[in-house]
Amino acid sequence: MTLIHIENASKYYTMGEETIKALDDVSLDIDHGEFVAIMGPSGSGKSTLMNIIGCLDIVDKGNYDLDGQAINVLKDSGLAEIRNRKIGFVFQSFNLLPRLSAYENVELPLIYRGMSKKERELLVIHALESVDLLDRRKHFPSELSGGQQQRVAIARVLAGDPAIILADEPTGALDSKTGLEILNILKRLNAQGRTIILITHDLLIAQQAKRIVRFRDGRLYKDF
Repeated sequence: MTLIHIENASKYYTMGEETIKALDDVSLDIDHGEFVAIMGPSGSGKSTLMNIIGCLDIVDKGNYDLDGQAINVLKDSGLAEIRNRKIGFVFQSFNLLPRLSAYENVELPLIYRGMSKKERELLVIHALESVDLLDRRKHFPSELSGGQQQRVAIARVLAGDPAIILADEPTGALDSKTGLEILNILKRLNAQGRTIILITHDLLIAQQAKRIVRFRDGRLYKDF
């Protein structure tokens, strides 16, 4: 079943007097439960597409439907609601708050959702267990390795139970061995039925996915 449907999407940015076409008539479908790598060099359009899929931006032309809902017509509050409920982001830089423990970093988005303490506790413990970090729950980011920090970031996503996990260069700040551990976690989550979209410029990383979509000059030129 189709989860993401993008049809003839274009996105433009103005820099001075120049108009840059970041996305050029892109059409792409991603089904529930897929593990897709979106690959391309810097400036290829892959990050713009990630922003569109993640409801951080909207297309200027074309259509984007997420789980049957038209995204183009939503205002900022509607886009924020979609991001909060359906999309989890994993970034290269981890984005953990240094003064909060691993547990508290995972818990924070759930507090914003208005969940009770008991509900939060169950979700946070389960999420940390899923990435084998429950024993580090009281540690602060500075007391964790890079790989452990990225696992906390993944746990923070899992606690919110999103339909989509968008991973933007999630291994970029890690050594190859630790990066492979993070990719194996993403594979495991995909095997459990989660939709994973991996953004990368590295073919070896992209090959860990089940499908690779290549971008160049704002256009999708290969899908296999």
